[in-house]
Amino acid sequence: MLEVDSKKLNLGGWMLNINSKLNIGNFVLKNRVVVPPMASQTAELDGRITPKTIEHYTKLASSNASMIMVEYTYVHQSGKSEMNQLGISSDFHINGLKKLARRIKKYGAVAAIQLTHAGGKSSKDTTGDRLISPSGISVPVKGSQLEVPSVANEEDVQLLKQSFLSAAKRAYAAEFDVVELHSAHGYGLNQWISPITNQRSDYYGGTVENRFRLLLEIVNLIKKELPSLALSVRIPGMDHLEGGLTIEHSVKLAVLLENAGVRIINVSSGIGGWKRPSSRYGEGYLVADAATIQAKVKIPVIGVGAIQTATYINNSLLTNQFSLAAVGRAILSCPKWGVKVGLQ
Repeated sequence: MLEVDSKKLNLGGWMLNINSKLNIGNFVLKNRVVVPPMASQTAELDGRITPKTIEHYTKLASSNASMIMVEYTYVHQSGKSEMNQLGISSDFHINGLKKLARRIKKYGAVAAIQLTHAGGKSSKDTTGDRLISPSGISVPVKGSQLEVPSVANEEDVQLLKQSFLSAAKRAYAAEFDVVELHSAHGYGLNQWISPITNQRSDYYGGTVENRFRLLLEIVNLIKKELPSLALSVRIPGMDHLEGGLTIEHSVKLAVLLENAGVRIINVSSGIGGWKRPSSRYGEGYLVADAATIQAKVKIPVIGVGAIQTATYINNSLLTNQFSLAAVGRAILSCPKWGVKVGLQ
C-alpha cells in the first residue's frame, strides 16, 4: 500500500487525507473519522438514557471525530437484545435522545444513531415474548447456543417495517442528522438477508433479491416519509460462515441501497458476529471488504476493523479503500485520540 507521511495532514488539504471534509446531503463532515456504534449498556431498563449515557458520549464527541454514531437502539420491545440497551421504541424516548443529539452536536460532530431489531439474536427473558426471525433458525454465535426463534408471519413482517419507520421518525424528531439501519453482526435484518438464517420460500426468501426485499422496503418507507433524512446502512462484507453471504452478494446489496437513496454504506461483519474472524488480523482487518464495495458505489463507504492510526487512514483514503474510517476502540480507550493525531 502507498505510504504517506502523516506530517502532511495540515498542509492546506492539497491531497485527500484524514482532515478532508466530506459533503453528505445537507451537512458536511469536518474530517474522515467517525465513531461507530458501540454498546455502552448505560440505559434504564425501559431504554431511556441516563446521565452515564450523556457522559459516555461527551467523551466520545471530545475526540474531534466528524460523526458520532449512537449505539444500536431497539425499535421494538420484541427486538431488544440487552437489558440496559438504549431504546427508540416509544415516544417517551425522544426527549432523552434529543438531549444526547444536542450534546454530540455541541462538539461540532454530526449526530447519528443506529436502529436495530435483534430478531433471533436475543432471548425471551429479554424481550418478554417470542423471538421473531425469518425461518426459525437459531442464530450461529461462537461459543453460545441461542434459543430457537419463531418463524415470522405476515403480521410480524408488517410490525418490523412499521417499527423501523416509527423509530426513524423518532430519531428525526430527536434531531439526529443520520439514521443507520443495522443489518450486520447477526442481528435481525442481517438474518433476513443471509441464506444461513433466511430459508423462506415466499416473497421474502428463496432468491437473493427476495432476501434483500425487507431491508429495501424499510429503506423505501423511510425515504418516502422522511426524504431529507440521511440514511446509512450497516451491512456485512460477508457472513464469515460457510453458506453465508459472500462479498458478491454484499456488492449487489450496496448498489441496490445506493439506488434506493441510501447515503452511506457501513461495511462490517455478518452472521458470524462483530468479533474478529480468525482469518483476519491486523489494523483494518475488514477493510478489504469495504474497498471492494467502495469500488462499485459512488456514495461513501465506512471501513472498520481495529483502525487506530492516522497513517493507515491516509493510506487507505488515497488508495480508495474507503471514504470514512470508523475508529472505535482506540477512541473509547483514549477520548483525546483525535487531538493526538491532529484531527481537526
